[in-house]
Amino acid sequence: MSAPQQPGGSPGQRDPAPRRSGLRNPERAVRGLGAGVLSLEALVLVLAIQPIRVVGGGLSGSAVAAVVALAVLAVLLAGLMRRPWAWHAGTALQGALMLAGLLHWSLLALGVIFALVWAYALHVRRVILG
Repeated sequence: MSAPQQPGGSPGQRDPAPRRSGLRNPERAVRGLGAGVLSLEALVLVLAIQPIRVVGGGLSGSAVAAVVALAVLAVLLAGLMRRPWAWHAGTALQGALMLAGLLHWSLLALGVIFALVWAYALHVRRVILG
C-alpha cells in the first residue's frame, strides 16, 4: 500500500504551509472589506439625516452634528485600515453610533444594524487570516 499523494507533490510529501483561502493577498482583501463597511456606514449616516428629520421628527442640531462627526470618522477609519488599531477603532465607532441612540431612537437602530455588519466583517477577518 502506498502513501497518500498530496496535491502538487510526490507521495508522502506534505505542503509546507497550507493556505487558509484561495485569495492572492488575504490581508488586502480583509482591509478592503473593513474599508467598504465603514464607507457604506458613512454614506448611510449622511443620507439618513434628512429622512430622520422629516419622518422621525425632532432631530436636534446636536444629533445632526453627531451623525456628521461619526460619518467623517468612519471615512477616516476606512482610509486607515492598514493600521492594526483601526479594527478596534471601528468597533468603538459602532458603540459610539449606538450611544448616539440617546439623541434619537433611529440612530440606535442604525447602530445595531451596523454593529451586526461589523461583527460579520470581524468574523470574516478571523476566518481568512486565521
